[in-house]
Amino acid sequence: MHFKVAAALVGLSSFASAGPAAPVDVQALKSRDAKHNDFSCQPSSEHPNPVVLLHGLGATYYEDINLLEIFLQSKGFCTFSLTYGAYDGFPFVGGLKPIDESSHEIADLIKEVHEKTGASKIDIVGHSEGGFQSLYVPKFREGVSELVENIVAIAPPTHGTTFANLWKLAPLLGKDSREDIGAILREVGCAPCDEISIDGSSIKKLNDGKPIVQPGNKLTVITSKYDELVTPTTTSFVQEDGVNNIYVQDYCPFDPVGHIGEAYDTNVWNLVLNSLENKVGRKFLCLAGSPDMMADMINVTQIYAIFSSRIVAMHQGDDEVTAVILQGLSAISVEG
Repeated sequence: MHFKVAAALVGLSSFASAGPAAPVDVQALKSRDAKHNDFSCQPSSEHPNPVVLLHGLGATYYEDINLLEIFLQSKGFCTFSLTYGAYDGFPFVGGLKPIDESSHEIADLIKEVHEKTGASKIDIVGHSEGGFQSLYVPKFREGVSELVENIVAIAPPTHGTTFANLWKLAPLLGKDSREDIGAILREVGCAPCDEISIDGSSIKKLNDGKPIVQPGNKLTVITSKYDELVTPTTTSFVQEDGVNNIYVQDYCPFDPVGHIGEAYDTNVWNLVLNSLENKVGRKFLCLAGSPDMMADMINVTQIYAIFSSRIVAMHQGDDEVTAVILQGLSAISVEG
């Protein structure tokens, strides 16, 4: 399987092309003190745009995108972030409130950064749900798109995710199964899990026939061929003029990074940096990233098991439904 081939090459490095920049010192970054929302930070002439970073579903500003933020700070960027979409009284897990509700929080931060830093433009970098929000907010929140220049969306479920192929089971479970699964996701407090899945309400809204990329905005989409959670991986890409759609493996073919690891992968960081500096295609040293497919597959299996058990409960006594669930779980185990 391709993961095993990639994992065998973890100790190797490759060049995106000749003459690369120095490799990222991850350990040094980990020991560096991050500055959170330092409005005294003065954007430089080299990096005039402050960067707003958006975490993924179930994450926070201090994990998921935290090392990427420190990396950008080490390169001289002023950076800002927040935990959006967290329920009152439980700020430790974000991205759980409905997409549209969270988008207002994000828009408020972008406007605050613009006002307090005096910068003419803001850049946005988001991972997973945060990547989706980086597309959604400029399109639908009034007064945001004209403040934004560069957008880098890492593995956004732009056209809807099958959620590790969970949604592929829906047609096999009856005509109301899409609604059943969506109801479960909302019931457990994860409206975005429904909204950014295939045929979800936010997916339909973003893909309304009008351009996703707004005038004056420049978009780069980055994802991994080995992403197990935002599936199929091509769902991330935006097929509009001027958009850079990039697989990590286009530059670093031996990088086995999966969905969780994309936020921590130094090759992804360099691709983000290239986009923010308007130097897409610039050379850098590829490091074979962490093969986090095991962590991804554990998450996939857990998600599948939780929601499948609820579906089975809704269809008690239906042996065909149970057989379909077991077949799907077996397929995930084999593919992982």
